[in-house]
Amino acid sequence: MNHHMKARVLCLLADGFEEIEMITPVDLLRRAGVEVVIASLHQKTCTGRCGIRVEADDLLKDLDPAGFDMLLIPGGPGVAKLREDGRPAELAGQFHDHGKAVAAICAAPLVLMDAGLLEGRRFTAYQSVRETLANAIEGRVVEDGNIITSRGAGTALDFGLALVARLAGQAAAGRVAAEIMA
Repeated sequence: MNHHMKARVLCLLADGFEEIEMITPVDLLRRAGVEVVIASLHQKTCTGRCGIRVEADDLLKDLDPAGFDMLLIPGGPGVAKLREDGRPAELAGQFHDHGKAVAAICAAPLVLMDAGLLEGRRFTAYQSVRETLANAIEGRVVEDGNIITSRGAGTALDFGLALVARLAGQAAAGRVAAEIMA
């Protein structure tokens, strides 16, 4: 990844998203100077599982995914909507095919499973989806090539810092961690 070019991340949003898992990585990436576009599947304002409303930057249909370096998929009950929609799994496949990073946390690795990206890969996921994702391993953040996964809301900070390290370098991740006293 060329650190001189500003990296761009496409973050997916749907009703029922887990607030901490969406806001924490987006916040950390933006602190590191990475551009993040929050794209909603259907309507601009989405309500998280704890009732916090978030305004998306754009609707997914209005964006060109080719202009992004990483796909970020937060978890929560909203993952069911992401899977029903079909576009998130399709996007994950496209990003992966182009050698771009795909990051998923909590239940969102199910989207990567739908895209066929977890075959023979090391990954982690939230405990309630471990039955479906039988090969999930322990680990707060698991990186296998361009697939980056994390367990849940409690690991969102580690996840976000790993994404910063991937796109902006380890020094930037260290700076952001120090700034928020992680």
